[in-house]
Amino acid sequence: MFMFKEIRPEEFNFSPFKLIGKDWMLITAEKEGKVNTMTASWGGLGVMWNKNVAYIVIRPQRYTKEFVDSSDSFSLTFFDDNFKDILSYLGNKSGRDENKIEKSNLTVIYDDNIPYFKEANISIFCKKLFAQEYKPESFIVQDLNEKNYPNADHHTLYIGEITKILAKE
Repeated sequence: MFMFKEIRPEEFNFSPFKLIGKDWMLITAEKEGKVNTMTASWGGLGVMWNKNVAYIVIRPQRYTKEFVDSSDSFSLTFFDDNFKDILSYLGNKSGRDENKIEKSNLTVIYDDNIPYFKEANISIFCKKLFAQEYKPESFIVQDLNEKNYPNADHHTLYIGEITKILAKE
């Protein structure tokens, strides 16, 4: 049986560079009683407006964006290496086309009405504070815009206040 322990953001001793950039995360939200998730490897953790925050980015064509946009909160979940194939699958399939969560065999559970996954090692719960679309004219280094957005499908940046962190004991 698994047990989660709540940890304060100040006690969070995991590298966000490894967790997000190398191990990847799932961004999960609920809309009208349905849960959707996507794999992400861009984002971060820090402090903004005197609050502990996570920031994520989602492209406009991603189905999960509709869920994050319609919800006040979202979760970020992190898994051990045994789940890399599942995370890859969840990043390459759309919940519009199939019930990818069911096919992944992950178990959706809730904390304060925020969906996350029982199999995760770390779950970060966030209350949305801010959302803004990236704009081509905002790039100081234009090569970043040209390289990352050849189809002009700019991400929306979301900043969420971290309301809780759970880690498996």
